[in-house]
Amino acid sequence: MGLGCNNFGTKLDGAQTAAVVGTALDLGINHFDTAEVYGQGASEEYLGAALGSRRDEAVIATKYRWREPSGGYRPGELSEWIIRAAERSLRRLGTDRIDVYYQHAPDPQAPVEEMLEAFRSLFAAGKVRDFALANVDAGQINEAAALAGESEGFPLRAVQVEWNLLSRGAEEHVVPAAHQAGLGVVPYFPLASGVLTGKYNGRHGIPEGSRLAFMPEFAPLASEENLGKVERLREVADRYGKSIIELSIGWLLAQADVPSVIAGATTPEQVEVNAAAMGWVLGPVELEEVDTALGAGARSRT
Repeated sequence: MGLGCNNFGTKLDGAQTAAVVGTALDLGINHFDTAEVYGQGASEEYLGAALGSRRDEAVIATKYRWREPSGGYRPGELSEWIIRAAERSLRRLGTDRIDVYYQHAPDPQAPVEEMLEAFRSLFAAGKVRDFALANVDAGQINEAAALAGESEGFPLRAVQVEWNLLSRGAEEHVVPAAHQAGLGVVPYFPLASGVLTGKYNGRHGIPEGSRLAFMPEFAPLASEENLGKVERLREVADRYGKSIIELSIGWLLAQADVPSVIAGATTPEQVEVNAAAMGWVLGPVELEEVDTALGAGARSRT
């Protein structure tokens, strides 16, 4: 289980962040996923401060801010951009190394070789241990993996992608490409921005203070169709005496190439709920029941 840190520096202040991070560590959650853009850098600062002397217990994953194309592209620009971004993240996190460093989004102008050149430089300097991609398509995975494979032992490890029971498009091309390349798949939004918690029922609107109220661009997730799917999934979970949160996370943990699932939290209590959900990894029968409930064309990959 991984803790998504996008709430740090936006919805949570430093003290609240420390409470969430401390609870996660105490419960054995040691994978923390942040990014340069979260809270305009505040997420990294708050996470670093919250870890403090417990930094060595944590696996810190962060992502460099995508380059904004302006006035064309100069060869070498992306490599310089990435190295500067990594240095900023290291300072904000208060650490000497990043455990997993992500390309947050593909660059529309710069060649992939330039990104990998920067990655190799950071790896050689001991500033980053492993590298990963995010928000990429199958073709971009294939290209990056092929080029990275030309350097023996180069640590390109994973792909981060939106993947949950209401958003299964990644299963068509992205997940198979990652599997073929030997990369892990790290799902984010495992609870579909809260819709898979069951707290939205369509009868009382969007609750005040909820993620969908805070970020209305995600409100379409609470569509009538999706809420119908949630009810059917809740029935599956009920048959096993589990919650829909446990079902949603357990379904992802059952997928063959998933090493960790990223879930955010704004309170220690939410961390406890997410941690408890790790106890149920769905088996073949439960996975089939989920697909039947969703009427899914794509099948779970176990």
